[in-house]
Amino acid sequence: SRPMLWLAIHLPLLSLEAFSATLTHPPEASSGVAATPPPVALVAEHHITAVNAEAAACGVRVGFKRATALALASDLVLGQANESRDAQAVLAVAHAALAFTPHVTLDGSGNSNIYSDSGTHTVLLEVQASLRYFGGPAKLLRQLIAALAPLGHQLQLASAPTALGAALLARWKSGLLQGPHSTQLPALQTLLGSAPVWLLGPGREHWAALQGMGLHTLSDLRHLPRTGLARRFGEGLLDDLDRALGLRPDPRQSIELPSRFAAQLELFARADTTAQVLHGATLLLAQLVAWVQAQRARVMAFTLVMRHEPERGKTTVAATDLRIELAQPSADGAHLQMLLRERLARLVLAAPTLELRLHCQHIARSEAPNGELFPSRQSESEGLARLIERLRARLGPEQVHGLVARQDHRPERATEKADLDLRPAGHALGTAALTNHLTQPRLASINTPLPQHRPVWLLPTPTPLADKGSLPWFDGHALHLLAGPERIESGWWEGDSALATRDYFIAQAHDFALVWIYRARLPQNDPTLPAAGWFLQGHFG
Repeated sequence: SRPMLWLAIHLPLLSLEAFSATLTHPPEASSGVAATPPPVALVAEHHITAVNAEAAACGVRVGFKRATALALASDLVLGQANESRDAQAVLAVAHAALAFTPHVTLDGSGNSNIYSDSGTHTVLLEVQASLRYFGGPAKLLRQLIAALAPLGHQLQLASAPTALGAALLARWKSGLLQGPHSTQLPALQTLLGSAPVWLLGPGREHWAALQGMGLHTLSDLRHLPRTGLARRFGEGLLDDLDRALGLRPDPRQSIELPSRFAAQLELFARADTTAQVLHGATLLLAQLVAWVQAQRARVMAFTLVMRHEPERGKTTVAATDLRIELAQPSADGAHLQMLLRERLARLVLAAPTLELRLHCQHIARSEAPNGELFPSRQSESEGLARLIERLRARLGPEQVHGLVARQDHRPERATEKADLDLRPAGHALGTAALTNHLTQPRLASINTPLPQHRPVWLLPTPTPLADKGSLPWFDGHALHLLAGPERIESGWWEGDSALATRDYFIAQAHDFALVWIYRARLPQNDPTLPAAGWFLQGHFG
């Protein structure tokens, strides 16, 4: 069989980190200085199961009773241990790992004691076939660590020829980000010889008896008769030992990606502001990015659902759905967070928020954009699309339009507004959105160029200008005519009320700004305007 190399990612503080994400306090104080984290601990069955550094500094330890911990730290934030919350956090790490290899599994052979701060939170990757693609183990590790950084977990990494061996090394060598690593079975067996027996699941269960017999390391177990060990401690202890040392096969079932993304976050305290909502939603966005990168795809649209505190006297809980659609698919977490922040800034919460849910089922499997040295048409179009996305998120979709050129020489009728739709053709967003996509005009200002000699900024109504010595005056100064006239005689087929007979000029104002003016050759159709004379109709940018 081909050689294997397993990489283990152990998350010693995952339960605590997953709970800390539910705290709605913004990460920075109003003064702009990072706020000091409060002491935080998790509790299960009235005993402490995990503590952060601030709680440990107050003397709180794993295994203490709840009352004892509160006596040591009166401002201690206590959270309930939650297996489903931990499972979602571990799954997000596994999704991030799937971007490096299809062979990712969750290790379940570790500690199952509820009074421990490590648990079984270990993700295993078989990366032997991926090493060449990523440029070797060192480069793969660097890219993996960078991909996991947005999830905000402390990591302990190790590699070994066996899955369980890598998991034991990662859990054993606490505090090491990259190490130890072993690529050969003899070296692994030597390294694990000094590992403590309690790393094995059955070893922890029988730790007191093993310690009483003087059996502290895995090497001590290997020197004893196997039949006696099996009779006293069960076959499970020897089975774990053999699988860790590569003496017995250890088949693993790889996880499968769900076709749709769905994650939720139950907030520890209600969120009264959209800034607190964004703080909680940041972790869900990081999990979304990990999932979509594992799909080798990019996000087209996602929905944030905010479940609110029920009103007094009502049993139903209201919810606010905030849907974000992207002009161009993206897997950039910072970009997705920026769009969500802009939309939340315009939102007024109907009531305090208690729970957040993030859904995504619309993704694009097209190739990711290239990082070229010189800008191309594609990269410039993507830059424009991101600008439009930000404007729509900040001002609202109904406030951002494109311009479509019409076959009419009259400036006020030469263009019309069109809804923006920069999504690539063929990306479905559901029946309603697809119908909308097919009926709405695309951005004509890109596909149909507008006349370059005319300004884009036209006044709603032409402004009369003073006439002194047959020259137009603006802001108390004479205008200098640079180009013209451009004669327009149009609209006669619509009747006298629509007829336009004008001579247009490009003029320069006293502050060197360029303006677009015309002189009416016939009486104006608008009764509010003078019959003849000079008029200002537009400004050049």
